[in-house]
Amino acid sequence: MLILLSICLLSEPTQCREDKIDLSFEARGPTVCLRNSQSALAKWQAEHPEWHVARWRCAVRGSVPRDL
Repeated sequence: MLILLSICLLSEPTQCREDKIDLSFEARGPTVCLRNSQSALAKWQAEHPEWHVARWRCAVRGSVPRDL
């Protein structure tokens, strides 16, 4: 599973990009992703303090993601 992120710089909120968090488990369903997403997002945010997570969603690895 992946967590797809839409992130923006804190210093320049109009400068945004997409990123992803690759979770260690595969295709157990969206409920498992949602349950594990909060800790993964908190860890990512701590490692990237200059960015703000504007939006995020879970996606199956290998699927073609839509725009956030």
